[in-house]
Amino acid sequence: MTVEVIVEETQKPEVVASEQEAKMGTEVDEKTMENAQNVEVSSEPKLVEKSSSYREESNYLSDLKENEWKALSELKSKLEEAILGNTLLKSEGKKDKEKEKSSNEMSETEEKDEKPDEKPTKEEESEPQNEPKIEGIEDISIWGVPLLPSKSSEGTDVVLLKFLRAREFKVNEAFEMLKRTIIWRAHSKIETILEEDLGVDLANAAYMKGTDRENHPVCYNIFGVFRNDELYQKTFGTEEKREQFLRWRFQFMEKGIRNLDFRPGGFTSILQIYDLKNCPGPSKKEIRSATYKAIGILQDNYPEMVARNVFINVPFWYYAFYSIISPFLTQRSKSKFVVARPAKVTETLLKYIPMEEIPTQYGGFKRENDFEFAAAVGEVSEIVLKPGSAETIEIAAPEVGAAIIWDMAVLGWEVSYKEEFIPTDEGSYAIIIQKEKKMDTTQEPVRNSFSNNEPGRVVLTIVNHTKKKKQAFYRYKIQKTACM
Repeated sequence: MTVEVIVEETQKPEVVASEQEAKMGTEVDEKTMENAQNVEVSSEPKLVEKSSSYREESNYLSDLKENEWKALSELKSKLEEAILGNTLLKSEGKKDKEKEKSSNEMSETEEKDEKPDEKPTKEEESEPQNEPKIEGIEDISIWGVPLLPSKSSEGTDVVLLKFLRAREFKVNEAFEMLKRTIIWRAHSKIETILEEDLGVDLANAAYMKGTDRENHPVCYNIFGVFRNDELYQKTFGTEEKREQFLRWRFQFMEKGIRNLDFRPGGFTSILQIYDLKNCPGPSKKEIRSATYKAIGILQDNYPEMVARNVFINVPFWYYAFYSIISPFLTQRSKSKFVVARPAKVTETLLKYIPMEEIPTQYGGFKRENDFEFAAAVGEVSEIVLKPGSAETIEIAAPEVGAAIIWDMAVLGWEVSYKEEFIPTDEGSYAIIIQKEKKMDTTQEPVRNSFSNNEPGRVVLTIVNHTKKKKQAFYRYKIQKTACM
């Protein structure tokens, strides 16, 4: 089986890296590292697409294929029967034993029946632990959505479709997955996890910010914070702390899910961004162990909750790491992986997130507590910079005393840039706002402003010195002062 991972390589267009799926327990050797570099590169650079390259499947029943609709109907029927029959939380093995026991009772001898004080086996003693008691089984729900189909909640079909898609519409497998998830949530007390104070301060390690092009909430996971030895030990130093970290991760996932809309047509998954800049390397076995465990539990109990996993600022060792975790992932999960090297971070994120929603540290226009550009203010425009050419952006300012504010960024930078104000009156002198300077790949988006004392225009000039096409983004607004 071939695994396809979209890779954004430094100074190269989007490429696809094919890796042979590793077997569990296989050690990473030099050959694995070589395969990670074995990518095919096209000669023509690709421009950033305005629309995202993926689309979540429809949750409208009318859009389902016939086999999908049939599978959903069958799953709902099985679920209704299991809930009303109070067998939802019983494992298949338990039910088979009960049938066998019932059959054996018909042929048991009186001598065997006269052993009421016989102690239960260890297996029998452990069985109740796998069957948590849930009060009001008919009211059972998950993520706030009732599971009993006859309750006719519009979110029930959406949730069930997640389990079906995770198991390729195999009804029995999806049903068993759902049962295991309900049992896990009951054992782990997930329904009350939001009320817990876990005593860990990892606000900088993961946070929700903005939405993508499909209105999915965007979650940023910042692994670089664990470069701090003190925080690393507080989070992963002992088995108990690693278990607490996992619980924090599930709590954070549940918080994110509260932002979803489990209705047909609603956004029902999260775009996950993983920033691996300064991330502790593979030698840190504690974080690696916790990551493996988190991946397995999240995949098993939160099906189709992720629209895409985008890994940015990826170091070379990531490819070896991916070959190790690959066997633990379903093919559907693997298809959602996108990998971007440092030079391609902004370009990659732009495929899924609009420029105004990408944080400035990743080359976008989104700033903390930005009062200058509120929602729907300053629409982002684009221009293409041909190799060896110069382009200008003009902002008309015909009224005196206006405050002109603008944002500007170039994918990949390596350009020269200057700002000036050109008066309408030919007898007036131009005013240099920002003299020409070279801007490299470490440059964050420009924000500047100018208040004019006479009619004119602000002119932003960008010179592309490279032999490659580049793409520039800008937005502006003109704010009238009180005196005007």
